[in-house]
Amino acid sequence: MLTYIFRRLLIAVPTLLLISLVIFLLVDLAPGSPMSEIPLTVPPEVKKKMIEAMGADQPVFVRYLLWLRQFFWVEPAYWLDGHFGTHLAGDAQRILSYQTRSPVFITIGQRIPQTMTVIGSAYLVGVLIALPIGIYSAYRQYSWFDQAGTFFAMIGFSVPTFFTGVLLIVVFAAKLQWFPSVYDTTLKVTDWASFLKQVRQMVLPVTVLAMFNAATISRYMRSSMLDNLGQDYVRTARAKGMGEGTVVLKHVLRNSLIPVVTVIALGIPSIFGGAIITEQVFKVNGLGAALIGAIHANDLPMVQTLTFIFAVLIVLFNLIADVLYGILDPRIRYA
Repeated sequence: MLTYIFRRLLIAVPTLLLISLVIFLLVDLAPGSPMSEIPLTVPPEVKKKMIEAMGADQPVFVRYLLWLRQFFWVEPAYWLDGHFGTHLAGDAQRILSYQTRSPVFITIGQRIPQTMTVIGSAYLVGVLIALPIGIYSAYRQYSWFDQAGTFFAMIGFSVPTFFTGVLLIVVFAAKLQWFPSVYDTTLKVTDWASFLKQVRQMVLPVTVLAMFNAATISRYMRSSMLDNLGQDYVRTARAKGMGEGTVVLKHVLRNSLIPVVTVIALGIPSIFGGAIITEQVFKVNGLGAALIGAIHANDLPMVQTLTFIFAVLIVLFNLIADVLYGILDPRIRYA
């Protein structure tokens, strides 16, 4: 297992370097730049200093190498210095946002709690809803429960989240006034009253995203369970007198989870990427909103960094999914 993980990590390094190069070039060579937004009234010498401060006077390949060094060495060094009192980073230049002129990772650190609270909770709720629905729908195939689950799943991943979000706002926020329509990102949970307020403002965005996630995962779970329920080992287990609960929950479920684990694992990076549309609808000041704002402002370092973090997480959770295969299915061996 350790040899396999080490080998996969060695493969991941050139993969991530290639991805980082593609992301950097696509964003850096896109039309428009912050330099074009500098007013014409700014004196030439001041404009030159602004360009140098942004690092835009360097060739593209030099900028790419500097960005890699900042991402993999300078920023982790600053994090270690802040937590352990070391001096690894010194006065090295950090990745600076064109928009705020502050380090990009400071903005990301400020936005992650909002994203993890809302998007992370929605994903967890969606998984917890989807798995039992998919399992029971497969076990009771073509029953009224299966038909209802199929109907709601079709609605869940066919209707766009911006429509679902606006619909819930109109019904539950505007008409019934049960929940707020705008997420208050400044709210701090300090007591029971503020906790209840936090839960109330999370209900609508979490519901929208949980419905979407549950619809997709439940269909995968149902399909995988149906594939395994018809296998010979299931008939053999029943013929030996095993209880139905043991057959379904111990044998069939374990094998059925293997493809579902891939779907769940690859969906986790989307939590950190933020739900751009839902965050815009409910005014959640998360990473999705930060990415949209950076794109509008041509904030290249912010866009490049957020996109690359998302790519790193996808590669990482691919590896985690492969390792979980061996845990769920002992037949899988890593050479």
